[in-house]
Amino acid sequence: MGTITAPSLRHDRTHEEIEAIYTTPFLELIFQAQLVHREHHRPDEVQGCMLLSIKTGGCPEDCAYCPQSAHYHTGVAREELLSVDQTLAAARSARENGATRFCMGAAWRDVPQDARFERVLQMVRGVRALGMEACCTLGMLTGEQAEALAEAGLTAYNHNLDTSPEFYGEIIHTRTYRERLDTLGRVRRAGITVCSGGIIGMGEDRAARCGLLQQLSSLNPHPESVPVNMLVRVAGTPLADRPPVDPFELVRTIATARILMPLAKVRLSAGRLSLSEEAQALCFLAGANSVFLGDKLLTTPNPGQDADTQLFERLGMRLTQGPADARI
Repeated sequence: MGTITAPSLRHDRTHEEIEAIYTTPFLELIFQAQLVHREHHRPDEVQGCMLLSIKTGGCPEDCAYCPQSAHYHTGVAREELLSVDQTLAAARSARENGATRFCMGAAWRDVPQDARFERVLQMVRGVRALGMEACCTLGMLTGEQAEALAEAGLTAYNHNLDTSPEFYGEIIHTRTYRERLDTLGRVRRAGITVCSGGIIGMGEDRAARCGLLQQLSSLNPHPESVPVNMLVRVAGTPLADRPPVDPFELVRTIATARILMPLAKVRLSAGRLSLSEEAQALCFLAGANSVFLGDKLLTTPNPGQDADTQLFERLGMRLTQGPADARI
């Protein structure tokens, strides 16, 4: 793998430049993304992550895609915060199944400043003691909370931008785009790596996808982790009846993200269950180098371990081996 020179890491791409990359003829786009990918990453490896819902349902936010929102009737039962022992048992199982990053998600709008937050800090310390990367997605947090998470050893904090600023108001009304960017700023200042991406298939057009990628690539430094999700349509949510997005649009989004943010882990995240093996292979070819393992992502379905093992064997790929690197 080569080392990128500082001038190559741009944070000033215009919307027009990004749209020109996104709309490049498909085979050429994949080729260019693969060149960038091979320069900075092993092309035959993907990182395995596991995502556990440590506090489920009852979220006061109104995100139109989310089955955990208290605004919608989706059949997701509200569950209180798991115990430290329950969480660490799940982390040990994830490690045994090849995951090197363990992600903990709580359906909060803001991180509570009480015994629940202290419990999350214990979870983070426990996951790190297992030799795994630890990631949390807990909603908005204060600078002091970000510093406490950093002190506990948190590797990464996930806080997705979801979509472009222009389309954001069509999806979420209970939190502003500025608040999301402010949260990412607090995470960065605390010395925690940033995990931030978005969702395609919510009714946005290509301009909105390019707008999201512009926002992410304008962050300095770039996010170390960029999850790209396909909408999982859940009955009871406002987006339940959205038509399926063309998988080629997912591949274009991943390829463009790879070119714009060469050093990032681009994570093929929610929605994989709706993709064929061929479509997933194109995503890896386009520069995706991380997946979530297990049969569930928070509350939505995901391919199981056996399906992933068989796919990786057919593609000649493997899960990243060895101890986790706390800086990616």
